[in-house]
Amino acid sequence: MRILVLRALGLGDLLTAVPALRGLRRAYPDAEITLAAPGWLTDAVARIEAVDRLLPTDGLTHIGYDRPDLAVNLHGRGPQSVDRLMATRPRLLITHDEWPEDRHEVLRWCDLLEQHGIPCDADDLRLLPPGPRTERIVVHPGASHGARRWPVERFAAVVRELDGHDVVVTASPPELEAARRVVPEPVCGGLAQLLDLVATAGLVICGDTGVAHVATAYGTPSVLLFGPMSPSLWGPRTGPHHVLWHGGTGDTFSSEPDPGLLRITVDEVLAAVEDFQPVTAGRGARP
Repeated sequence: MRILVLRALGLGDLLTAVPALRGLRRAYPDAEITLAAPGWLTDAVARIEAVDRLLPTDGLTHIGYDRPDLAVNLHGRGPQSVDRLMATRPRLLITHDEWPEDRHEVLRWCDLLEQHGIPCDADDLRLLPPGPRTERIVVHPGASHGARRWPVERFAAVVRELDGHDVVVTASPPELEAARRVVPEPVCGGLAQLLDLVATAGLVICGDTGVAHVATAYGTPSVLLFGPMSPSLWGPRTGPHHVLWHGGTGDTFSSEPDPGLLRITVDEVLAAVEDFQPVTAGRGARP
């Protein structure tokens, strides 16, 4: 049996779909499961252990696949995503007929498969860490859109207060210049390096971005800064995480920081960091 799954989105989107992908694997243990997703996610897809092949697909472009026995739309509800999958001429298509607006992203896709007789465990999203946990604190100031980017000056203030700890500031190539305003030499490597850093960290501090979902997947304690999107829809459902959110919603694709995100102060973040002992034990008093 040949199964094609569409999830041509980002890192966080991929990780929220892990329980659904693993549900598919359990339901069809002998099937060849192909995931249509961006090629840069290769290292993350390999760690899910539910997919046989990654078919590089950037966004809702042509999917180079023909006649799957089953096509599963974990991308959206259409019409574009449905059209792209129908163009592969599947024998059967699973997709949302109705879109549950106020449903957590993990549960949304588990619900879809369960409606078609494929059981899923929404808590089955953990990845196996590559090594033991350290006391390192990973700070990731970037995010995919400006609405989710807490000001770099505030990240820099947090990092200064963590002086004396093993702090690593991470960035993707497009985020590098902004990250340099936090520390002179941020870590800007490949996806595998980022995954390993977060997996073995003692604490992660970041916004509502893919790194937050990596921390959730590895059970890494985290302080997460939410702005335009409610954490009840995209935040961690369980685990050692402290989510800061001031209760408002807005345009998650805006180029400007969300007003609610800007209401989160440096002191709030530092207070949340203090909840995670002994990682932050011994942080000096603020001048």
